[in-house]
Amino acid sequence: MQMNSPLRILLVDNLMIRRYGNLRMGPGRKLMCGAIRNDWRICEFSDRDMARLLAPLGIRAWGGRIANKKLILCARNFRPDILLLGHCDYVQNWTLERIRRILPDIRIGHFNVDPLWQEQTQRQMADRMESCDALFATTAGDILKRWCTGRNVVAYMPNPSDPSMENQDNGRKFGFARDLFFAGNPREGDPRWELLAQLLPKINGKVKYEIFGPGRGSKELKGVAVRGSLAGSVWGADYEQVLASSKMSLNLNRREGDKWYSSDRIAHLMGYGILTFQSSRNMMQTFFTDNETVWFDSAVDLADKILLMQSNDDARARIASAGRLKYHRLFNGARVLRYMVETLLGRQYSESYEWAGEVYR
Repeated sequence: MQMNSPLRILLVDNLMIRRYGNLRMGPGRKLMCGAIRNDWRICEFSDRDMARLLAPLGIRAWGGRIANKKLILCARNFRPDILLLGHCDYVQNWTLERIRRILPDIRIGHFNVDPLWQEQTQRQMADRMESCDALFATTAGDILKRWCTGRNVVAYMPNPSDPSMENQDNGRKFGFARDLFFAGNPREGDPRWELLAQLLPKINGKVKYEIFGPGRGSKELKGVAVRGSLAGSVWGADYEQVLASSKMSLNLNRREGDKWYSSDRIAHLMGYGILTFQSSRNMMQTFFTDNETVWFDSAVDLADKILLMQSNDDARARIASAGRLKYHRLFNGARVLRYMVETLLGRQYSESYEWAGEVYR
């Protein structure tokens, strides 16, 4: 296969067809957009939707087995050069083996955007390490070596953006529905809510904020004098409207300190030109400077910097727009997918990717 010939990519991911437009701006869709921007031929297969659609009498186990057979048929018909898998718990390794027998030259990669400290993520990586030629994760560091077999490649990948999704620049706007927001799903013992419990009293009455995820009956923030809005989870077009109408944002992860890890929230926030506050412990200083995002070390430090930016809108706008420009330049889906393809095929990189030191064989 020649790199200058049009690639054919079969992307298997949870594309949420059954949400009927109430979608997430997930990495899989951005990689789809990246393939199109690279002039590559792409076919999409939504494993969860197909498993539900094909389930006799609504029995998912049967539907999952049928979906695997349909994926084999899809590969036979489309004849991809590359099969790229998201989490795809319904897709079995025996399916990948059969696809290899049909298409001996195919290369298969798995990408995982969940944190590697989670046991479930580690199981997913381990499950694919023998069946895939490459594994990609949005956490960097020596932990990636754990899934090297001597026959595969394991590598870091950034959370991709796409200008059709992160399609606004709030750094050029003035006059917002809210000054600050955070969106996240609470879990027991989640340190993000501990941070918010310390932060909110320090900015109450000074910053108009909204916290999406915990809801008004939040146990996580019980006893905190909340003077902003607490709402439930927000999805789809409603979430996009929140992004478009927010001046500043918090990029908080359930655990900080893992090299370069962030949830894909970072692509939404920085990609929209929203001034983004993030922990200095995530080591993303490799990519972004103080002129493109705002780092914090503690709740007190975060509160001070929020109030500083609240009173200095020119600085807020300048940093937010610069961060947006940098994020789209480094991490746009076309560039990230090109790096993934070149890694998967074992080809010399076509450009100097800033994160290419996190590739292990």
